[in-house]
Amino acid sequence: MAKSVTSFPSALLPCVLCLLFQPISTGYQPAAYIVDDIGGLGRRFDGIGGLSGGGATSRLLVNYPQPQRDQILDFLFKPNFGASLHILKVEIGGDSQSTDGTESSHMHEMWDENYQRGYEWWLMKEAKKRNPNIKLYGLPWAFPGWVGQGSMSPYAHPELTASYVVKWLLGAKKYHNLTIDYVGIWNERAYNVKYIKILRMLLDQHGLNHTRIVAADGNWGITTDILKDKDFAAAVDIIGVHYPGTLSTAEAVNTNKPLWSSEDYSTFNDNVGAGCWARILNQNYVNGNMTSTISWNLIASYYEALPYPRNGLMTADQPWAGFYVVENPIWVTAHTSQFTQIGWSYLRHGSGVGKLSYGGSYVSLTSPDKKDLTMIIETMSHDHSICIRPPLPQYKVVPQNATFTLKGTFATITSLNAWYTKLNFTGTSSEPFKQVTPIKVIGGSFTLPLDVDVIITLTTITGGNKGSYAIPPPPKPFPLPYTEDFESYPENSEANNFAQQIGVFEIHPSNHLSHKQVMQQVVQEQPCDWCSQKLINPLNVIGNHNWSDIQVQVDVFIPSMNGTTGAFIAARVDKGGCTSFLANGVFFWMFPNNTQGEEGTFYVTSDLARTDTITAGRLEATFDTWHTLKLEVKDGVLVVYIDGNFLTKASTAASPTNGFVALGSDTFGYSMFDNVLINPMDDRLRFRSKLQKMETLHRHDNEDRPMIVIN
Repeated sequence: MAKSVTSFPSALLPCVLCLLFQPISTGYQPAAYIVDDIGGLGRRFDGIGGLSGGGATSRLLVNYPQPQRDQILDFLFKPNFGASLHILKVEIGGDSQSTDGTESSHMHEMWDENYQRGYEWWLMKEAKKRNPNIKLYGLPWAFPGWVGQGSMSPYAHPELTASYVVKWLLGAKKYHNLTIDYVGIWNERAYNVKYIKILRMLLDQHGLNHTRIVAADGNWGITTDILKDKDFAAAVDIIGVHYPGTLSTAEAVNTNKPLWSSEDYSTFNDNVGAGCWARILNQNYVNGNMTSTISWNLIASYYEALPYPRNGLMTADQPWAGFYVVENPIWVTAHTSQFTQIGWSYLRHGSGVGKLSYGGSYVSLTSPDKKDLTMIIETMSHDHSICIRPPLPQYKVVPQNATFTLKGTFATITSLNAWYTKLNFTGTSSEPFKQVTPIKVIGGSFTLPLDVDVIITLTTITGGNKGSYAIPPPPKPFPLPYTEDFESYPENSEANNFAQQIGVFEIHPSNHLSHKQVMQQVVQEQPCDWCSQKLINPLNVIGNHNWSDIQVQVDVFIPSMNGTTGAFIAARVDKGGCTSFLANGVFFWMFPNNTQGEEGTFYVTSDLARTDTITAGRLEATFDTWHTLKLEVKDGVLVVYIDGNFLTKASTAASPTNGFVALGSDTFGYSMFDNVLINPMDDRLRFRSKLQKMETLHRHDNEDRPMIVIN
């Protein structure tokens, strides 16, 4: 059962909390601030969100055991419990790498439609189950190759691309009863005026008038075209930018359109990350008039050795253990999200919104009927609120006393409920999202002592909660030995714990009696990629990046029709993401006999690109036949086998000395994999779990994270 901190009557709150709001000696005169609606209101509040995708950032969440999976989802989406998010933004999968992995498209080919692939459908339904009012937002990072028709650009045939996106929106409703509220263009890539106009037209023609276009998930440059083209302006509902550093432009404000930071944060989720999030949630509006801020990413549910580790609001990257961490950005979010709703309004700058005189900021929001008021105050210091991007100019925050005077509609308020977070950086534990004694408003005014690195919410709302569950299971290493036969999965799904980096690996029937269900690489041509690097060698990783001495065995099948030219298994693979093409490790390649009668060949290389061959030779292997590949790596020696027969033994390259297990193929085209087996080459690995469990009991830093083995 869930536990929660309820809204205690003020008389029952611990007396020590009363001391938090006693005036402090600062050496500075108290600054005065007005909270007033007499002159009107500011912009409409559009909510706080989290982003799943861009890419595969929720990959490991799907196979969490119960009850931990439901608990995690509650911390993200359940109203008045944790982050209580207002918006869930997801990637419209495009079969291509988009930061931490590849997400499947609903249309691998022009003639192909399937609305069960991937896990974003499931995630959106889980969010809606907890909060029916949550808004949904879809955005492509990449597109299948057929969309570009050989051009590698989604804008070469704008009608085709718009139809592809509209089908995703229609499929969401038809197959999952999900209404998508917002749709974007092409993440952080050039926008196209003609395409956006066509997209708007097709949305309207298909009854999707309610779906609003956010453009262009990049920088403020789109405002120039909006201001000079009234038809284009009519097509764009919201201007969305990424990592604006809390600043907008005069031109953007002059469009009179809602301004969003449609992707922000992207920062390691320790206390500095929490400070970053607290600062930008307030100052995106204070400095930039941005009415929605969306975190990349929603949850760090991907291997820490992949790019941008722990850049989510919370961390859940050990499904085999059930271990997760509710990081402090969750509670920073709650300071705003639990006490506001989409459709509320900010007050005007200077009348409830602004910078504090001695560092920090404050915002005030009111409900549509003006019966409720919420104020959020933050005093995050420079060094304790640095985001990953852009650079943060120096500024100073000091302890201060602030006097607020409520006027207009709010003049009759006599008490404000208070929630308090103190982020500590000196070894003492932080105090996140604590309900404290209410603030008494006397004669319309109150004075608030503000320490450095605090977040305070003052509100007429009484329903806040700091939700909690029993402590999750402790962390533990990825299990070895590891086996996977792919028989337990629905067709078109992805196998647990695999993290596809190039290509798409789905579960499909094989039509072979001895291999009923298999994992198949299904992408036939290079997608319209998001990554700037050329990624052409399908790659799927699994396991613990710290693995060194390991044995990998996999059954491999390459069809003669639409098949790839060769396949591999690998160990000690050192990287993924957009730099996957630079991956090093120990790669064992099989190239079957070709149609010209040439014998099959094998290679062992130290890189995915096959530029550094360790050893090579002939082997007997054919298309349309299952072959068993085995690779053993121990210390500086590798041994490879095919179908139980020894091929060769050689010395490994000097580096890398550790990394993921992986499998994949030489080119796009079909390849099938089955009966994955991963074993430690060092028997001592089998008995390390107790030691690693003790070492990682209180934290799951990169060097302590368990490694995953390929099935």
